[in-house]
Amino acid sequence: MQTILGSGGAIGAPLAKELKKFTDNIRLVSRNPKKVNSTDELYPMDANDLSQLDKAIEGSEVVYVVIGFEYKLSVWQKTWPRFLEAVINACKKHKSKLVFFDNVYMYDQSAIPHMTESTAINAPSKKGVVRQELHEMIMKEVDNGSLTALIARSADFYGPENKTSALNLMVLENLLKGKKAQAFGDVNKIHTYTYTPDAAMATALLGNTPDAYNQVWHVPTTSEKLTNAQWIQLIADELKVESKIQMVPVWLINILGLFIPMMKEFPEMMYQYNQDYIFDSSKFEKRFGISATTPKAGIKALVESTKR
Repeated sequence: MQTILGSGGAIGAPLAKELKKFTDNIRLVSRNPKKVNSTDELYPMDANDLSQLDKAIEGSEVVYVVIGFEYKLSVWQKTWPRFLEAVINACKKHKSKLVFFDNVYMYDQSAIPHMTESTAINAPSKKGVVRQELHEMIMKEVDNGSLTALIARSADFYGPENKTSALNLMVLENLLKGKKAQAFGDVNKIHTYTYTPDAAMATALLGNTPDAYNQVWHVPTTSEKLTNAQWIQLIADELKVESKIQMVPVWLINILGLFIPMMKEFPEMMYQYNQDYIFDSSKFEKRFGISATTPKAGIKALVESTKR
């Protein structure tokens, strides 16, 4: 049995499709799980009720944590550490391997222009501090030999059926409505994005590769060094519309936060948009001989998904 915690999210559904290549025994765990493959086992669970976790993980050879909690600092601080602690304890009890899907928030700010798996861990934001704590919780157990685990790390991502990506929300949806694309920071800085089907493929492959465990992996991400302005242009070209951009400065984000609570969460993350943001996945590519989907192909698939 391989179990996905957070099966309804941007990574969960494509991950279930990819895991079918390795097993017919897949358990999908979320508030309202829906089958991706005909043989999937469904396990409804409220992630805030940790008493259900042990049963959700029981019998699992591998547990994938791809769940996403509300993008709010106070929620992350309250929910993430206790949730992961319960997952780790259940994995240890049932001798399950853990695959944790992660982001780059814990990396030192100075490393953002070129991030690798050996980049210094020194979170520059409060949300990053939470992610750093999660990283350290897992690696502490790995180091003392009590848990077999790996961390699959992704850059900012985009892709079909993805409701939380900045490229989807601020660019594609606005251009589809005849509005200007919106952007943070300096649009002329390089920003590499991970294509969600690539992330799911890599996460499934890593989880089913014994020698991939007990280390961190960057999932395959384009090596093309496109600026945010160039990403926006790709989307506009695919839609056959003019690429018009409205910049969203920090002062405006703060004002919008008075009316849209989620916007309050963005100012501390602006350092990622004011400098080059290059996510190096060459370790994965060399090990598995698999390269990332090109930006042009990924954007084409993203735009085509809106027509279905």
